[in-house]
Amino acid sequence: MLFNSPEFLLFLPLVFAGYWLLGAHLRLQNLFVVAASYVFYGWWDWRFLALIVFTSAWSWIFGLLESNAEPRSAASKARLALSCVINLGILGAFKYYDFFVGQAAELLRACGFEPHVAFLQVALPVGVSFYTFQALSYTIDVYRRQIAPTRDPIAFFAFISFFPQLVAGPIERATNLLPQFLRPRAFDYGEAVLGCRQMLWGFFKKCVVADNCAVAANFLLNDASLHNGLGTWLGVLLFTFQIYGDFSGYSDIAIGCSRLFGIRLMRNFACPYFARDIAEFWRRWHISLTTWFRDYLYIPLGGSRCGAWKRVRNTFVIFLVSGLWHGANWTFVAWGAFHAALFLPLLLGGRNRRHLDVVAEDRALPSLRELGEMLRTFFFALLGWTLFRAQSIGEAGRWFRDMVDVRTFGSLHHLPRETTIAAVAVVALLLVEWFNRREAYGCARLPRLTSMRWGVYFVLLWLVVFYTPGSQTFIYFQF
Repeated sequence: MLFNSPEFLLFLPLVFAGYWLLGAHLRLQNLFVVAASYVFYGWWDWRFLALIVFTSAWSWIFGLLESNAEPRSAASKARLALSCVINLGILGAFKYYDFFVGQAAELLRACGFEPHVAFLQVALPVGVSFYTFQALSYTIDVYRRQIAPTRDPIAFFAFISFFPQLVAGPIERATNLLPQFLRPRAFDYGEAVLGCRQMLWGFFKKCVVADNCAVAANFLLNDASLHNGLGTWLGVLLFTFQIYGDFSGYSDIAIGCSRLFGIRLMRNFACPYFARDIAEFWRRWHISLTTWFRDYLYIPLGGSRCGAWKRVRNTFVIFLVSGLWHGANWTFVAWGAFHAALFLPLLLGGRNRRHLDVVAEDRALPSLRELGEMLRTFFFALLGWTLFRAQSIGEAGRWFRDMVDVRTFGSLHHLPRETTIAAVAVVALLLVEWFNRREAYGCARLPRLTSMRWGVYFVLLWLVVFYTPGSQTFIYFQF
């Protein structure tokens, strides 16, 4: 079920009413969350419910087995290894098996062999990467004794399947989300209002910014006859804002929706296009995934508290794995390697944590130096998104060639009307987020005057209703 679908507009009020009508009955509330979440998830394909049920059940059982185990004993380590193999095995089978088998077959053919290859050819379950990592965080944290295993299966299943963030995050930690399902929740009108406001801003980013950018970017990048330098630059620029509006919009909707149910999710984006270097960009982009890899992969490998060679190795491991997490394609691996190459000079030079504050903290406008740093970082991010958007390394190469070959530059004709809408929406997005860059989301700070505040709500809603170019799926559903 899509957030930007008529079904969800009916689903959400019904679930909201049913949830709070259960009052103080915590277990019934949690059971209702599980049932509603399975309806939400099963709306795409009910058969994939078996996977999320299995992942939830096995991870919960692991916690029970760990509850009486000796910390970090051989048996405990074996169970953790088995849990990782099971969860990652499911993810690998659906997401990577066909890719790696196909690549191995191509390599064998290049060596003169003719292998007989059996592909699975199954659809990728929506959100499998997200809830798998969420389950893994629980098993690892239980193993590390950072959280006590829960004996309440209903609360645990609600933690894994909570529908607002089930299919595209944020990837929540058990230490934050699970305890919220173990304690009573009371309706808070103020929280609900703020949740609705954040959802509305998320819908603006998704429906008005991202979807209009998507139409124009697809027009420019998918039609080979339009491939020229100017068209490619414009198409990639539009995709740069498409993916931000799409994914951060989903996160805002998910976080705001959760607040309606008395649940607080972690922040997933913090104005990444205002970052002053790539290290800051990654502290502000997809924060839940970046911190997941930091805590469960980078630091266990030694992090940055080791020799130069290991720091280089650890950086490339985390970025290459992050790229591969996004999909079974060499373009994602190249995208990860590109960002690793940008990040390494900062890390090795001890400059990767220079910018921990908000840009222009006490000023309305950035300095010329800050502006230059932001533009440079944005430019490198845009080059990375070129790799990310391409369907193959060859296509990415052709786009880069067009972007640097001035002979291919030419005028653009008959651009879709969505191009103009996207341009205006992007400017509005940047202005609103700049003046709210210290806040948790774009329009968190609004005029105190009630009539003006409602005027902002009306304008945003009007834009969403009348300037959405048809319902489009979220980019990160494919990951």
